[in-house]
Amino acid sequence: MNATQKLHDLGQSLWLDNITRELLTSGTLARYLRDYAVTGLTSNPTIFDHAIRAAGVYDNAIRTGAQSGQAGEALFFELALEDLTKAADLFRPIHDGTAGIDGWVSLEVSPLLAADTAGSIRAAADLHARAQRPNLFIKIPGTPAGIQAIEESIFGGVPVNVTLLFSREQYVAAAEAYLRGLERRLAAGRDLKVASVASLFVSRWDVAIHDKVPPQLRNRLGIAIAQRTYKAYREMLASPRWKSLEQAGAQAQRLLWASTGTKDPAAPDLLYVEALAAPDTINTMPEKTLLALADHGAVKHVLPADGGDAESALAAFEQEGVDLASLAADLQRQGTDSFAKSWKSLLECLIAKSNALKMAS
Repeated sequence: MNATQKLHDLGQSLWLDNITRELLTSGTLARYLRDYAVTGLTSNPTIFDHAIRAAGVYDNAIRTGAQSGQAGEALFFELALEDLTKAADLFRPIHDGTAGIDGWVSLEVSPLLAADTAGSIRAAADLHARAQRPNLFIKIPGTPAGIQAIEESIFGGVPVNVTLLFSREQYVAAAEAYLRGLERRLAAGRDLKVASVASLFVSRWDVAIHDKVPPQLRNRLGIAIAQRTYKAYREMLASPRWKSLEQAGAQAQRLLWASTGTKDPAAPDLLYVEALAAPDTINTMPEKTLLALADHGAVKHVLPADGGDAESALAAFEQEGVDLASLAADLQRQGTDSFAKSWKSLLECLIAKSNALKMAS
């Protein structure tokens, strides 16, 4: 039994942090489900930007869309929905077999809406309605404006993957938005089966402070932040507030580890994956990391529910002058800016390809 199956048996879902048309048409994604216990996937603007630039497999769809008058965001979402609805159908048996806990795919609203609450609410509802798939999450960032959009979207029945969370405090804000949305549904007499996950980005912490701390502290901060957040997650699941909603039929918002590919070439390739083995969580990872896990990964220990040595580890970073709260806010802004940059690059690529393909027709 390889490590992917061991993590699955532990109760951690393994999702692929990638989507391309070639993954779908070649049968590779189906093989990952069969051989590596993959039970879902995530996408983001950077992933789609790379996918559409890297190969010509989207050219026919771009040409057809352009000829029918589609452009910009409208053309992108048409392409993305075609890929993700097919992926959702592939994962649908898992979704049905786990009563909606697993088997999800994710599509992000425009990153340009990160500070636009009303726009995010409208976009999330529109994409959810267009997809017509029960196992497609709409990704909304956990920015201050996004938190309100998350609550409203959950109240409206839209399943949400909260993205770009970097700290315990940001996670708690997202979890409370989910609870408020459910509580409002309960008060309105609505069904409480509206799913959500909260995605904590891990490795970017270590990239940010790599040259600012002594060698013995490198590649330790992201894991300590995850440990602290996992403690808050377990406390939330044990809280009377959540238990009341659970008894009324609600399903827990699961904690998801994102950005778990190792960025430092001097560090072990499975550093974050092996450190964050934990039940009732999700790890979404790049293909390279997934394949490495299947090849030589090991499940050595389980993340302690009480956060383990997180606080002493974090204190060591604070002693080195790392302002954790300030850095968390910076990382969220940088993540938002990075996705916005990829989004603009993606739309520019679509314009260029559309024009070139129309001229060649």
